[in-house]
Amino acid sequence: MKRRDDKPAPAPTGNDEDTSLFRDAVRGVAPLAAPDKIIHARKRPPPIPQQAPRDTQSAPADLLSDHIPLEIEAGDAWSFTRPGVSQQTLRRLRRSYWGIQARLDLHGLTREQARPELVAFLNSSVQRGLRCVQVIHGKGLSSKDREPVLKTRVGSWLAQREDVLAFCQARPEEGGSGAVLVLLKVSAPVS
Repeated sequence: MKRRDDKPAPAPTGNDEDTSLFRDAVRGVAPLAAPDKIIHARKRPPPIPQQAPRDTQSAPADLLSDHIPLEIEAGDAWSFTRPGVSQQTLRRLRRSYWGIQARLDLHGLTREQARPELVAFLNSSVQRGLRCVQVIHGKGLSSKDREPVLKTRVGSWLAQREDVLAFCQARPEEGGSGAVLVLLKVSAPVS
């Protein structure tokens, strides 16, 4: 058997019986002719950019649902990380590795009032290219049942946002169980 470039086939190595079986199996085989067309790598269509609302105050609050339960115990030291975010990142957030760049105080607001405020605040923070923000939801000491009304809602709303990488309870000097530190995806600030 000869190769295409007319060089002799290499001497068989290994078992002679296997070699003869192989030669019998490929006896009438001829190499394929070289194709006359070029196959290009398949290109993906360009992504469709999502447009941020022009007025962050009119950002639709309906994007955040009240009906998606957050599977976080509302204990003293609760936290959330998006899949793929390391535990080291969460530890850094807890230790205030990134300074707080903006704060939103939701004290005294109802759920219906707090949601659009949070959406507008997060949209503005992302547009400005902020990395770490604080959301003060309160401890619920003035509420009817003396339980935090907004704490689990804020956590659920934050977990629904793709631009929120992680959040955790603030340190005692930063508000403790009445506030969360939020780590946002880094993006270039919009001028």
